Amino acid sequence: MNADDFNDDPQQGKKSDGLIHEELSRSIIGCAMTVLNTLKPGLDEKIYENALVLELMAHGHQVEQQKQFPVFYREIEIGKGIPDLIVDGKVVVDPKVAEIFNETHLAQMQGYLNLTGLELALLLNFKHARFAWKRVVKQHH
Repeated sequence: MNADDFNDDPQQGKKSDGLIHEELSRSIIGCAMTVLNTLKPGLDEKIYENALVLELMAHGHQVEQQKQFPVFYREIEIGKGIPDLIVDGKVVVDPKVAEIFNETHLAQMQGYLNLTGLELALLLNFKHARFAWKRVVKQHH
C-alpha cells in the first residue's frame, strides 16, 4: 500500500474502496489485540481501556480519554456525551466486555459520532480470548 491508494482529502481519510481511516483502524485493532493477549479475558472494561491508552500512546497515537461533549436541546445544555476514547482526533474507540455487540452499542456509537462530528467509531470487545471488533460509520440522514 502506498500514498497513491488514498485520496487527497485529509478530512475524509477514505481509501479508494471506501474504508474510512483504514490504516489507523488497523493500528488501533492491533493495539487492542496486544492488550487482550497480555491481560487475557475476564477483567473490567476500564482496565482494558486504560491499558489500550498506554498501548496506543506507545505506538505514537494521540489519545483523548473521556472527553466531554455538551448536548444541547433548544439551545440549552442538558448534559454531556462522553466517548471512552478518541484516537488521533479521528476515531471514537469504545472498549467493551460484552457477550456480543447489540443495537444499543451501535446506537451509542452513532450518538458519539453525531456529537463529535467524526465519521468512524470502533467497538472493541475484550470479553473472549478471540478478539472481536466492529466498525461503525456515521450515518448521514
